[in-house]
Amino acid sequence: MNHAAASANLPDYGLRGRWNRIADTFSGLINHASLALIDRIAIGAIFFFSGRTKVEGFLTLTESAYALFREEYKLPLIPPEIAAHLAAYAEHLFPFLLVLGLCTRLSALALLVMTAVIQIFVYPDAWPTHLSWGGLLLYLIAHGAGPLSLDRALGVK
Repeated sequence: MNHAAASANLPDYGLRGRWNRIADTFSGLINHASLALIDRIAIGAIFFFSGRTKVEGFLTLTESAYALFREEYKLPLIPPEIAAHLAAYAEHLFPFLLVLGLCTRLSALALLVMTAVIQIFVYPDAWPTHLSWGGLLLYLIAHGAGPLSLDRALGVK
């Protein structure tokens, strides 16, 4: 039973009735198309602007980016120079694809993995931030880019 059907069974008077009419109005305004677009732009901006702090010009990594991966991030198994490049490229490519709504589920999955790496190995105390990123990314993985996307124009769900 959907929300509209459930609220239709409730009495349509008093405070509860007014509240249910307001809730139904928001349910009509906030749909998958608007949520997916907002999510794609929001999470894309977070990662893209993070990526921009690591580069000069188009994609020339700064010395401070290398230092960040050598001294602060210290990821296991990946040399800092390679990790810096991978992060900078990922933080530019996947947000760009998300905003376009192209390869949305794959891009969101890649950024979710990146978020998990950051959470586990870099900033374990930043879980509230990473949880909010994960929520946006999981929505996109589960539901796709929505109708306002290149995925939909290409026939991809």
